Amino acid sequence: MEELGEVLGVGALVLLLAVLAVRVSSRLGLPSLLLYLGIGVVLGESGFGIEFSNAKLTESLGIAALVLILTEGGITTKWREVRPALGVGIALSTGAVIVSIGIAGTALHYLLDLDWRTALLWGAVLSSTDAAAVFSVLRTVGVPKRIAGALELESGLNDAPVYLAVVLLASGAPLGWQTPLLVVYELVAGAIIGGLLGLGGSWLLRHAALPSTGLYPLAAVAICVLAYATGELAGASGLLATYVSGVVLGNSQLPHRSDTLSFAEGLGWLAQIGLFVLLGLYMSPERMLEAILPGIVAGLVLLLLARPASVFLSTAPFRLPWREQIFLSWSGLRGAVPIVLAMIPLTEGAPRAELLVNTVFVLVVLLTLFQGGTLPVLARILGLRQRGQPTELEVDAAPLDTLGAELLQVRIQESSKLHGVYLSELRLPKGATVSLVVREGEGFTPDSSTRLRRADQLLVVATEAAREKTERRIRAVDRAGKHAAWRGETGR
Repeated sequence: MEELGEVLGVGALVLLLAVLAVRVSSRLGLPSLLLYLGIGVVLGESGFGIEFSNAKLTESLGIAALVLILTEGGITTKWREVRPALGVGIALSTGAVIVSIGIAGTALHYLLDLDWRTALLWGAVLSSTDAAAVFSVLRTVGVPKRIAGALELESGLNDAPVYLAVVLLASGAPLGWQTPLLVVYELVAGAIIGGLLGLGGSWLLRHAALPSTGLYPLAAVAICVLAYATGELAGASGLLATYVSGVVLGNSQLPHRSDTLSFAEGLGWLAQIGLFVLLGLYMSPERMLEAILPGIVAGLVLLLLARPASVFLSTAPFRLPWREQIFLSWSGLRGAVPIVLAMIPLTEGAPRAELLVNTVFVLVVLLTLFQGGTLPVLARILGLRQRGQPTELEVDAAPLDTLGAELLQVRIQESSKLHGVYLSELRLPKGATVSLVVREGEGFTPDSSTRLRRADQLLVVATEAAREKTERRIRAVDRAGKHAAWRGETGR
């Protein structure tokens, strides 16, 4: 019991320090992963003396954390914002990965004197970008939604093909003509499994009146984890199934959607903190010395050759402006994912795997410091910075048990065109009505002459049949005002 108390105490202290580190990193404009890795290194054998060198356990816990991170990434992805960048995002997560592996592997073969299979393995490990690292920086940059959407899709989708490539190259099994077909099957099957479980889970949560609000976020996360397990059991990509199921769930009409998003975001932070601290704990500063030169070489290859070429070639059909291509090339931040992937060759006994792990660690630190610190400057130089982007209208929903109705909670944002609209002008569909308005902490029952204001919170009761039309109408007025229908705004 005393040991349990010590473990829980240290864990709580580390978690508290990591949470506070988010504020520090946001002010510096750098991903917080560097601070988390630093906490792990300080706790390790070179600091407080905690010894941890179990590569297999690190790999397993890393994959588990990655599943939770992808769950959070999928649930919080706004389909309406990333849909315009769907083609670019898929190209970056597939074609760009293949190009990056080929170019990086070829360069490392000659520069570091690696055999061809080992060099391609190194290229595969290094080719995956990290969602946590990318977006902790992008939040402070304010780039156009098309660029942010492309990077978000890339970081959520490219883990799956990269993971498959690493597993195939690290296993030592011969690669034949059937290998590309196997990869295509795993990716397609993973996407289908994730989509089906996401749709089924969304339907289930909408029709199950659970006794507690907190059960809905738990069920949503469980569905995404189930998608990973189902994908793996079916011989498909569990990582892709996880992300796709999360995207479907996060963009469905989930009950208590805002609570689910908040819970998923908190769980994602917890997984990131635990993963980065664990990886820092595994690393030893003494082992890093021999990896400094290979890390610098690999970093330069990625930064100046593999990433730009892969971005330019994969996005060529979409005719992106050269400014956006340059920014996409510079935004390929690496984080925990390459370090976790590097554990796979180590546990498989691949040649020079220990050096690969140390090299990736050094490379992640160097690229994060250099790229992360220069992204805001580059965005300003390229004229891509945008400020004052509107906030999406928040609409939360909860089923009213057996009444055949749902309660919608609407929060009117500062930039919303709902401001100034009379309740009679809202023209909700038959079966829906605004039952309560909360303004400046005071609630009152509205009538047709009530005029809505910024920061108002509305409680709207709607039948199940009118629920979708009601939300669509509210979103339309939010974006286009009381004459939304005349302007062709449907709320979609």
